Amino acid sequence: MILLDFNAGAPLLPAVADHLSRAFAETAGNPSSVHQVGRAARKRLDAARERVARACGAASPREIIFTGSGSEAAALAIIGGFTARERPERMTIVTSAIEHPCVLGATKRVGQLGGRVVQIAPDSSGAVSAQAMIDSLTDEVALCSMMWVNNETGVRQPVEAVSRACAERGIVFHTDAVQAIGKVPATLREVPADLLSFSAHKLGGPAGVGVLLNRRPVDVAALVPGHQENGRRGGTQSVALAEGLVLALESAISSLDAETARLGALRDELEHALLTALPETRIAGKSAARVANTSNLCFPGVDGEGLLVALDLEGICVSTGAACASGSLTPSHVLTSMGLSAAAAQSSLRLSLGRTTTAAELDTVVKALVRLVPVTRFVD
Repeated sequence: MILLDFNAGAPLLPAVADHLSRAFAETAGNPSSVHQVGRAARKRLDAARERVARACGAASPREIIFTGSGSEAAALAIIGGFTARERPERMTIVTSAIEHPCVLGATKRVGQLGGRVVQIAPDSSGAVSAQAMIDSLTDEVALCSMMWVNNETGVRQPVEAVSRACAERGIVFHTDAVQAIGKVPATLREVPADLLSFSAHKLGGPAGVGVLLNRRPVDVAALVPGHQENGRRGGTQSVALAEGLVLALESAISSLDAETARLGALRDELEHALLTALPETRIAGKSAARVANTSNLCFPGVDGEGLLVALDLEGICVSTGAACASGSLTPSHVLTSMGLSAAAAQSSLRLSLGRTTTAAELDTVVKALVRLVPVTRFVD
């Protein structure tokens, strides 16, 4: 099998798999219990929280909230941040039109709560204008949410400029860093976000655990009531999953430079080979700054879903867009907001590389695409 869908999820790192097999076999205890087993679990959870804080540039471990996923972390930031806003008269949220479905869903919920949502479209390269975002930051805005890296195109967004503009205006800033961690330097040292969310399974960690970095003194209202996570997220924490997240996070950060260089070279070779063999191919976001591992390819006139299935039958796993939106017959909102037609969006595939990707694998993929693209075109 050739996996080229790392933006949807990466296989467990061997060190993480080994740790989880041992950790789940042990009696971890409930970190909220006061007996010795509970205290031991609390000590391990606190150690994991401290390591996440250190890796992400947080001022204190208390700024780290463990959640069940990156989607939950983003929802807590947006819905919880809007609910707990300091100025109730501020009823507007600003975001981009290319956000992950979890962010779009959370902003929709804010609208149902009486808030106003403003979406800023990208240009044809897939990048959202920093100035357009900043110009929308009026006195009515309570919170701004902008993804660090787009999950479908890999295009980097101007989060540093927008976050600083929000700070100057007293507006809470959240960034979805799920696709940025491990691909670019993505900590509070680079961008002074108030709220930053990410998940473990994109990094080779376990599914079922994420983080919301909640800088003080910004407050968020809990979506799940309870005393855990300093009252910001109820429910018994999984010590093993938190530790697995830490191992994956630290590994991703330590290997960032080497993997960026390796994957960038592989991605460029892949695109060059495809453009040479299939010159009608178009690459979404090619003219913008992208992370090294992502290539969104449009094969005009091709049935994208049919091509995906044909590749799958040959053991090649790719995607037509966000995994959280799979099963939808509607074209990618990211691609259409960039100006692609619905037909072009539905003729596109996302190939996302990762730590196991090799040049030999990509050579196999190119040969398969050269053979399959002509036979999966729609017949007029």
